[in-house]
Amino acid sequence: MQSSRSKILVLGATGRTGRHFMSLALEKGHTVRALTRDASKMEQAKANPQWVQGSITEELDMDALLHGIDAVVIMLGDAKKQQEQTINTLFMQKLIPAMRKHGVRRLLYQAGGFTAPYPRRLPVVTWILKNTVVRRAGLLGQHRDNEAVIEYLTREAQDIDWIVHRACIVSDGLSKGALQRHRTKFSLATFEDCAAYNYMLLQNDSAIHTCDLSRYAK
Repeated sequence: MQSSRSKILVLGATGRTGRHFMSLALEKGHTVRALTRDASKMEQAKANPQWVQGSITEELDMDALLHGIDAVVIMLGDAKKQQEQTINTLFMQKLIPAMRKHGVRRLLYQAGGFTAPYPRRLPVVTWILKNTVVRRAGLLGQHRDNEAVIEYLTREAQDIDWIVHRACIVSDGLSKGALQRHRTKFSLATFEDCAAYNYMLLQNDSAIHTCDLSRYAK
């Protein structure tokens, strides 16, 4: 993907990572089209993308959403809805055919650090934490949905240049440094650092078809 002046569709632009990503992309000279279900957030946001009101759980005009787009970035999560249904996976099954139709090849999907990277399994300690701490937090549905997304991309979308970032985000504090890709190790990152890493990862051809974690560079 071109490093500047690309048009990026951002889903989750008003979220805690998405706000930072959107501001960074605009600062770097990209055009951003952003989907939000809350019209009031369009007015509150400091950045000035091309806003589209809607939700992935509603009917969307996929042709209008993807027209002229070079890359798609998804940073979405709704723990309550994902306990009941794999909403991100259902949307992905609509998005990928629409991307093919419009010639959009690059996709970055942000999952969680406790999401298993299909077809691999989580390490034992991570699996235990997932089924205790994460379960008590009510977030298992999100990870099941993320895992279904990764399986779909792996099995059905090898023609798309997708990248999955399994992020471990804990705070919106000050930057703690630059994150780097790692297959097995992770750091607890800030939203700002995760957004900066997502921006870098989106342009990294060596990350295509990977589902890696991220940790702070030493």
